[in-house]
Amino acid sequence: MGNDMRADRKLRERARRMRREPTEYEKRLWRHLSGSQLGGFKFRRQAAIPPFVADFFCPARGLIVEVDGETHVAMDDAKRDALLAQRGFKTIRFTNDDVRDNMDGVLITILQTLEGLPDRWGGSPASPTPTPPLKGRG
Repeated sequence: MGNDMRADRKLRERARRMRREPTEYEKRLWRHLSGSQLGGFKFRRQAAIPPFVADFFCPARGLIVEVDGETHVAMDDAKRDALLAQRGFKTIRFTNDDVRDNMDGVLITILQTLEGLPDRWGGSPASPTPTPPLKGRG
């Protein structure tokens, strides 16, 4: 087995472990992001985006949302965010305190960021998904 395949498998295993053992603040935010609750946008949690694992990821808009505890190093995070930006991803970060003390502000910021990003599959930033017409109308 090649090194790349081994690294990918380890990354996927790490992501699975992180999904099983989320932090308290990741659990709190996931309650609002799961089930497409925020503006109809679908999120994945602990998504493997080699060589990283993103706390939350909206594939339709390429948005990564990170909830940072006290162990994060700003310089390392900046390098990671720049690398991901080169690959077309936007990262926004919140602290545990933000999630604990200002959930509404966190959710508004995430939604505004999502609405400002283009659809990675061909839509424009603010174009909602069209609703199909009801039968018998028109």
